[in-house]
Amino acid sequence: MISRGIWQQKCRNAIRRWLRSCAAQTSPLSPSPVVSLGNSSYIGFCSQPIVSRYAMASFSMVNDKLMDLNIPYSIKRSCFSSHALLDLPASGIVSIPLAQTGEGIAECELLKWFVKEGDQVEEFQPLCEVQSDKATIEITSRYKGTVSQIIYVPGDIVKVGESLLKMVVEESQGSNLTSNAPDDMKSMGAEVCDSSIQSSDLRHSNTGGVLATPAVRNLAKQYGVDINHILGTGQDGRVLKEDVLTHAVQKGLCKEPSSLSVNSVEHFQGEEKYSHTLAADGWQYEDKTVPIRGFQRAMIKSMTLAAKIPHFHYVEEINCDALVKLKASFQEENRDPEVKHTFLPFMIKTLSMALSKYPLLNSCFNEELQEITVKGSHNIGIAMATPHGLVVPNIKRVQLLSILEITKELARLQQLALANNLCPEDISGGTITLSNIGAIGGKFGSPLLNSPEVSIIAIGRLQKVPQFVDDENVYPASIMTVNIGADHRVLDGATVARFCNEWKLYIEKPEQLMLHMK
Repeated sequence: MISRGIWQQKCRNAIRRWLRSCAAQTSPLSPSPVVSLGNSSYIGFCSQPIVSRYAMASFSMVNDKLMDLNIPYSIKRSCFSSHALLDLPASGIVSIPLAQTGEGIAECELLKWFVKEGDQVEEFQPLCEVQSDKATIEITSRYKGTVSQIIYVPGDIVKVGESLLKMVVEESQGSNLTSNAPDDMKSMGAEVCDSSIQSSDLRHSNTGGVLATPAVRNLAKQYGVDINHILGTGQDGRVLKEDVLTHAVQKGLCKEPSSLSVNSVEHFQGEEKYSHTLAADGWQYEDKTVPIRGFQRAMIKSMTLAAKIPHFHYVEEINCDALVKLKASFQEENRDPEVKHTFLPFMIKTLSMALSKYPLLNSCFNEELQEITVKGSHNIGIAMATPHGLVVPNIKRVQLLSILEITKELARLQQLALANNLCPEDISGGTITLSNIGAIGGKFGSPLLNSPEVSIIAIGRLQKVPQFVDDENVYPASIMTVNIGADHRVLDGATVARFCNEWKLYIEKPEQLMLHMK
């Protein structure tokens, strides 16, 4: 405020001097002189640049008196403000951290990047894809700007809260991050941000790291060298793979460059190389260490817990002749080419009907509180083998769905699982699990519980076997073997047997299902 008053007083004094000189002349006033108060630019502590203010000074001179004239003048003034810029780091650099992706998630695996260094990013644009123990999630940008540094490479494990990348925010966001600042000072802050982008976009000292691709950074990490200490020979100082290899040789971290030219470059290009040597007794291959990632880590945790649970297994054979005819009838009457009828949706629906009579199998056990929670919804999980590991999404509220609705929902979950795009809602909240191991092979399996659930069912392969009738004649029958695994702390054998008999009844006599469906 003091500085502004001083400059305004100087302006008024300059105008008075100019008017006096005009009054001393006999000729009329010359139009529109511009008063400039020097060429200096002044920036307050809030890092705001100078803005030019234009005003119209009205004077009049008639008979040696002032007359009306519109005289524009410009004043370059300094702006001092006590309003600090909030949340805007120096040079407009912001870090994009890995946010909390779900309850109990402490780290995620980085699967892939959708952007690269130097890319322009819009607000809410997907940046990368990460996978936790429960789901695959896309991380989006909160800002609009330019990617200056990518910190991790695909395959790395990132802790929640750690920075995934750094961005140079766009100029408009520099003004948006100010708190209660005048409008003119906000617009001026954008110009400072813009100038800092142009001057520091290609300098690693301001962008928080050197320019290099994620693959080059991974190569530097393998040799244990700090990429910030490597002099880049690429465009704009970008570090190339040759720079990393040369630096590693100079530090004595590896052998001659000629020996690196084949093995290191091949590894850099992502080619798996299985080296082997000829021994006296034949070929010998090197061991390969495979890190545990994604859903496989969740399976390890779940199976470790399941190993501590006392299991009880009950095996039964079910005649599926009626089910085979029903499926064939569904397929013949199908008018939707996107719907493919299988046995599994019918098995899921009949399972839900049996759970309505024996709800204890649709419960969860809390060992710490010594409590059993009987679940109201039948959220039946379906174990699916995918290229990314075993995953168990569940169909919500099966008791309220028709067989056709179950078919469509099952197809949706299968497509998402194969694409590794299941969301946390798809794989959480399960109450009982169904494993269709027979779709791959095998008569039956002995499943392990998906804690805290208290029951799981494995379905074997449907096969034709000879069966005897009462008159001792033999006929072919479509037989399916099911194996029910139960938590023996909660369920006893008699309860599981009665439940299986009820389920078997609905499968062998589908007309009974029609009587009880709502």
